[in-house]
Amino acid sequence: MNLQLAADMCKRFEGLFLKPYICPAGVPTIGYGTVYKPDGSKVTMEHPPITKEVAEQWLLEELAHKYAPSVARLCPVLLTDEPRFNAIVDFCYNLGPGNLQISTLRKRINARDWDGAREQIKLWNKGGGRVLPGLVRRRQAEADLL
Repeated sequence: MNLQLAADMCKRFEGLFLKPYICPAGVPTIGYGTVYKPDGSKVTMEHPPITKEVAEQWLLEELAHKYAPSVARLCPVLLTDEPRFNAIVDFCYNLGPGNLQISTLRKRINARDWDGAREQIKLWNKGGGRVLPGLVRRRQAEADLL
């Protein structure tokens, strides 16, 4: 499945940081929201700067090898719907597959309850315990694809 839509959403909402930074959840991050490098090690604040090309490569690798397979396993009904699949890949990139696995959102998706799924995805708008405007916009963009 083509993951360009998910990659574009991640780039848009994560932003590009060539040096490590602390994300709103308090985790060292680099590139387009990368927390774990391709070798599996965590990003640290001591990580050297990267290039835009490296950031894009890491993002695409994460989407293809970690997040898309998780979405396919957790929400198989999405395998025939590229826009919805990409929206949930973006959701997982931001929040992790574990949150999708335990969510009512997943139940709504697998029941093909798209109105319910759009309602549920919008509830995931908090970082550090508070509503973040960027997450409100991101969840709306995802909901628009569901």
